[in-house]
Amino acid sequence: MNISGKTALVVVDFQGGDLSDPMSTYVTEQVAKARLMVDECRRQGVPVVWIQEVHKPHLVDIGRELDGSEGPHCIEGNPATELASGLEPLPEEFHIRKRRYSSFFATELDIVLKAYDVDSLVLIGGFTDICILYTSVDAHQRDFFVNVVTDVVSGSSVRAHDDALKMIHYLQRDSLVTSDEVMTWLAELTPVTVP
Repeated sequence: MNISGKTALVVVDFQGGDLSDPMSTYVTEQVAKARLMVDECRRQGVPVVWIQEVHKPHLVDIGRELDGSEGPHCIEGNPATELASGLEPLPEEFHIRKRRYSSFFATELDIVLKAYDVDSLVLIGGFTDICILYTSVDAHQRDFFVNVVTDVVSGSSVRAHDDALKMIHYLQRDSLVTSDEVMTWLAELTPVTVP
């Protein structure tokens, strides 16, 4: 793992609203692992930061995202844009809404992470080849250690997922981890109080 010093769990675009919805992006197994990880982070005093991509229905804020393969997505008011059921921030946790793929671009994420004094990030969510990749690259450029939990992220396709993981590994060779590795690391921590 790429853990050094203080770490935060960043839950990136784990969206889909009601998990009984057959259109939900994330499989039940990933959501179950994400819930366990969030719960254990909270127990151990590891900050949990929530990211949600949201666009206005008139799309004036979507920018160049429509130039690629994606059509309109993450539209405010659409149930599929809501955070996945069972994966909701506590009132004291930061819930950051973004307008671009990177969780850092034009958001307060960098300020929040500096406030927590973290230098390592654990990333879960989706899509591996879009928002996880862009967030990982921006985190790397800000000198954060990056840990992408390979079995709690999904790509737009299997190939895109695998290719994105290769790119992230190229940036930081110890950046790819499993949920079992993260849970083992969390179990070994001495619990602390999160501000």
